[in-house]
Amino acid sequence: MLKNNRPFLIKAFNRLNIRVRLEADDLMQTAKRKTGLTDFGEANLQEPLHQLITSIHQDANLHAFGQFITKQRLLNILQNRLRIEQCFKDHPDIEDIEINCPIFITGLQRTGTTRLHRLLAAHPDVRSLTSWEALNPAPLNNDSNNQKRINQAKTAERALRFMSPDFFAIHPVEHEAPEEDVLINDMTFVSAVPEATMHVPGYTDWLKTADGLWPYSYLKKVLKLLSWQHPNKKWVLKTPQHLENMAPIFAVFPDAKVIHTYRDPLKVIPSFSSMLYQSFRIFSDQVNAAAIANHWLQKDAKMIAAAMAYWSGLPSGKVLDVSYYSMMKNPEKELKKIVGFMDLDWNTNAMNSINTINTQNKQHKYGKHQYHLADFGLTKETVEALFVDYRKKYAIPLE
Repeated sequence: MLKNNRPFLIKAFNRLNIRVRLEADDLMQTAKRKTGLTDFGEANLQEPLHQLITSIHQDANLHAFGQFITKQRLLNILQNRLRIEQCFKDHPDIEDIEINCPIFITGLQRTGTTRLHRLLAAHPDVRSLTSWEALNPAPLNNDSNNQKRINQAKTAERALRFMSPDFFAIHPVEHEAPEEDVLINDMTFVSAVPEATMHVPGYTDWLKTADGLWPYSYLKKVLKLLSWQHPNKKWVLKTPQHLENMAPIFAVFPDAKVIHTYRDPLKVIPSFSSMLYQSFRIFSDQVNAAAIANHWLQKDAKMIAAAMAYWSGLPSGKVLDVSYYSMMKNPEKELKKIVGFMDLDWNTNAMNSINTINTQNKQHKYGKHQYHLADFGLTKETVEALFVDYRKKYAIPLE
């Protein structure tokens, strides 16, 4: 049974029905006024922003509070774009920083990517994107110790807990923990984030024709900025949607490596469908759980098929496949192998740091996540038919 919890204050806000109109030009002008800056960077910003806003108006059925938080999210992205450009103008040497041999963790959602990311990020020689950095990659004025950025991330964490009390049992978003770099891709307005939070089929269709290279070029730019702020180590990044973008990743980061996690799709699909349902509910009261699940079922099948096809043409040593079950059964053994793949040392210091994080991030830390295929109008046969090659390739057992 799907939960429909919604805090009383949000219900009250929606009853007031205070509507917020989203307009690209107005948002851009507001961002300029708030920051005192004018340069958003590359001139390919307006089209994706326009496509997104048009689809939101036509398709998303946002409630009043959903419109309000969407406007704040878009404004934050635009202000970040302005601050990032200004940093590069003020410190042109940032451009000379190299991003060498980054590691991209990917796999279908709910295959253990978040847990693995957090464990590897604990290695002393690893650099990850933290939640507070994802929210504000560029330094804020008069914030030499980053406390403003950290405090804003704490507020965002509390807000998410308030807006969706059940979400943290599915996917914890903690202000100092490693976060998905898709949030940096999202600053180009060419990413899967809107598709995973709102019903925006018009934008999703347009996204298929968009320049897939640009979000990763921008990611590299932001990684340079973050490395400038915090001395460069080996970057370990993580996002399931990297599966559909292998060609752009290796075009921008030719020396990259990929860690791919895999798990029974009969567990993956309903678990992620539940997460999507909770995400959509933050923004809208009109959420069709079955339609969302079917859309992402088809998308996930295409993503993993595309990734598997791309990996088959790569030299050996570029991709490491990691079983969800092996990680659960013997994490230390698997991590030793993974750290070696990353060309890092597995020593006492690294082992102790990783074990500390492992202790702090036990399964069901925020409660047990309950989900069932039937909640989303899916059947075992429907899912299995789309993942025959995936299950066979990795000898995935029924969970």
